[in-house]
Amino acid sequence: MLYFIYYILIGAFVGFVAGLFGIGGGTTQVPLLLIIFKAQGFPENHIMHLALGTSMASIFFTSLSSMRAHHLKGAVRWDIFKGMAPGLLIGTFGGSFFAGSIPSKGLKIFFVIIMYFASFQIISNFRPKAKTELPGKFGLFVVGLIIGSISSLAAAGGGFLTVPFMLYCNVIIYQAVGTSAALGFPIALAGFLGYVVSGISVEGLPKYSLGYVYLPALLTIVSMSILTAPKGANLAHRLPVLKLRRLFGIFLAILATKILLGII
Repeated sequence: MLYFIYYILIGAFVGFVAGLFGIGGGTTQVPLLLIIFKAQGFPENHIMHLALGTSMASIFFTSLSSMRAHHLKGAVRWDIFKGMAPGLLIGTFGGSFFAGSIPSKGLKIFFVIIMYFASFQIISNFRPKAKTELPGKFGLFVVGLIIGSISSLAAAGGGFLTVPFMLYCNVIIYQAVGTSAALGFPIALAGFLGYVVSGISVEGLPKYSLGYVYLPALLTIVSMSILTAPKGANLAHRLPVLKLRRLFGIFLAILATKILLGII
């Protein structure tokens, strides 16, 4: 029951942060799930895989509402979506399936690097200047393949890479953000399936696991995040979001350092 309460708190926090800052995914959930899963006594060699898989599965559900909201605002460049989605699906599924064979320590090191990168983006409010135009269909496919592979190992919706890429390619900021939200769906779908398939025959996983997805945590987090995301979105118009974003970026860096110290 105690851990169920922790999942409720994680879901509430993740949803609120997503609504307030437009930030979600693995950088928020995975470090918290690592702490809870370890406290629950889950096998050490499976904890990171379970945290990544459960986080990716939750993004699958939340990305649907995010994609719909941006589509209704006319902020999704569906031409970019169609070009990148096939590469994202292949890259994310392949990466998440391959993750099952990577030792937990290796996954943690990679994840820490991504967290520091995301923290830097948030604190500096980094936005690359437009210097080129979008590549053709093959170029978009290759970019999607690369971003999907990286996102699968960080349980992220890809926004930390897709938004800078589109801004660099002269896409308007609100379209870059909206399209990135839509691209989070194929990433989450393929990642969800990849972590399920790669862990489906693994022995020693906790009860109520579907592959590397721990269902009690997934269902609770998704339910709570759906409730609290609108609260965060409403406050985004009344709070000093830029200052709060930087504080949140520092918080992510602290979490990344905690994981790193646990590896050393």
